[in-house]
Amino acid sequence: MQKLPPVTTCQNTGDFVGWLQGLAALAVASVHPDQLLPAVLPEPPSGRTLVIGAGKAAAAMAAALEQTWTSTYQGHPIKGVVVTRYGHGAECKYIEVLEASHPMPDNMGEVAAGRMLAAVQDLGENDLVIALISGGGSALMTLPAPGLSLEQKQVINKALLRSGAPIREINTVRRHLSAIKGGRLAAAAHPAKVITYLISDVPGDDPTLIASGPTLPDNSTPADALEILERYDIAIDDAVRAHLQSEKSAPHADDRDFSLDSALLLAKASDALEAASAAATAAGVEVMLLGDDLEGEARELGAEHAQLAIKSQSEIQAPLLILSGGETSVTVTGNGRGGRNVEYLLGLFSALAGAPGICGLAIDTDGIDGSEDNAGAFFAPEDWARMREQGLDPQKYLANNDAYSFFAELENLIVTGPTRTNVNDFRAILVLPSTV
Repeated sequence: MQKLPPVTTCQNTGDFVGWLQGLAALAVASVHPDQLLPAVLPEPPSGRTLVIGAGKAAAAMAAALEQTWTSTYQGHPIKGVVVTRYGHGAECKYIEVLEASHPMPDNMGEVAAGRMLAAVQDLGENDLVIALISGGGSALMTLPAPGLSLEQKQVINKALLRSGAPIREINTVRRHLSAIKGGRLAAAAHPAKVITYLISDVPGDDPTLIASGPTLPDNSTPADALEILERYDIAIDDAVRAHLQSEKSAPHADDRDFSLDSALLLAKASDALEAASAAATAAGVEVMLLGDDLEGEARELGAEHAQLAIKSQSEIQAPLLILSGGETSVTVTGNGRGGRNVEYLLGLFSALAGAPGICGLAIDTDGIDGSEDNAGAFFAPEDWARMREQGLDPQKYLANNDAYSFFAELENLIVTGPTRTNVNDFRAILVLPSTV
């Protein structure tokens, strides 16, 4: 594991912020497919081996698998197709890597899903399907259920993303409007055995929720999806309503062929937080871990964490690191440039109001916060005075869901580019004792 310098070597605010950024980089590296997949690959089957996959980490997972497989199992060829977000690809020789849009699905996601569904047809019981699934796969692998169109799914997806609904509810709807999610891809591959490797971006790490579970049996119903749409007052046309009222439930765990399948969770948010916690402890920092599955409105959670940091500062004798993960929500009412991590951070920054000795950072571990080009942002106490000098009002930016622009004005955005993994949000607050 990488090491961080002792926190006692930090001499000024810039050093502390740099220390936090190093911590975030370490956390992301700990959950990269290169570090995880090669050691857990299965034995080759007597028949064919087909690789399929979807998600922001799917291409990196495919590259790691292909490199290890071809060097270890010579004479057992593999082929397949995976889809990832534009710009998140990786070089593969035998596994085709396609790219599509996220978070709004596009026609390339539909093409990719169709290619995967076609690829698993006519497999036999001696064949093996290896599924590489990570967060983002729901939007990237979009194949509408019979009778529905991509445009209908796009409209509903956009409304769900703006509604503030948690990801588990969004994915419930996605599964029941799909011809491939909710175990349908695995059902099409049977009687071949399906082994699914997952990198989780969902709070609670339920495998059936990751990328809407294309290879895992579903435990929700069409009625659940309809109730969610009605609760968030999301308009649907007659065709969608008729589909949800008449659709048969997705494949269930008691379906016989699923008894031969297996799934392995390679990485999750708690792994990144634990790696960061261990590194921070070794660097002389106490750690308060709030959990890996925090949800709720991003700005409100930031304000809550500000009060926790202020209270903790009055009680500590040594530097304290407050860590959390999960996936917050943003109810969009403005037209600014956002992302849930920068909205959380602006809520935190605004509530702290320049409190001395407290620095913060929030990123999405995939390197893209929402649909922008940054992973997240950071702040230091001195940024409050800089904000005032520039005439910036954090509340106005929050009201317009424009946290990206706020931190861009301060030159505090964190831009990493695609990391090719995804365990969702990583949030860190460094609190120095009042005497420091």
